[in-house]
Amino acid sequence: MKFEIVPVTPFAQNCTVLWCEETRRAAVVDPGGDVERIAAALERHGLTLERILLTHGHLDHVGGTVEMRERYGVPVEGPQEEDRFWLDGLPRQAQMFGFPHTDAFLPDRWLNDGDTVAVGNATLAVIHTPGHTPGHVVFFHAPSRLALVGDVLFAGSIGRTDFPKGDYQTLIASIKQRLFPLGDDVAFIPGHGPMSTFGDERADNPFVSGRAG
Repeated sequence: MKFEIVPVTPFAQNCTVLWCEETRRAAVVDPGGDVERIAAALERHGLTLERILLTHGHLDHVGGTVEMRERYGVPVEGPQEEDRFWLDGLPRQAQMFGFPHTDAFLPDRWLNDGDTVAVGNATLAVIHTPGHTPGHVVFFHAPSRLALVGDVLFAGSIGRTDFPKGDYQTLIASIKQRLFPLGDDVAFIPGHGPMSTFGDERADNPFVSGRAG
């Protein structure tokens, strides 16, 4: 499994182009905007897009989804259905944050904990990780020891919980009970900022390290 991180939107959101080396078939995770930049990455690597994957319903993660779905004719999968209200409210989100108008949409498939999604010959596990948003999901490719965690966890920080239906204790539980048990060696791509590993965050992240309880 190979990937390229493509920062998009004024929020520098980490859209990820993820592909199977055997088939050159790809998924785009969280196309928040700047679709031409994402399309250029697909072309640069000679990839065939087969699906769009969404970790959660915030505008900077999903704002380019409708354009990409129409352009490539591929299905949208995720997030979990508890984030429906965020997708329904996309026009208002765009207005609030000064983004171009963004139409509301629904995915072709809601995802639930324990589901899997295919990228070429590779399989990603779906892990429901509420707290930042109620329907947030993480994608995990066990053979590569790679997780795409959206806005649950960052290098040295965690996702905000002051948005509607966010909850701090739920987020901490998602990180400690759903992500850290995957292994200290797992590298993760966060929704913003640099990559890290679960081991580094378990040791040093002030929000979730053992020292912080």
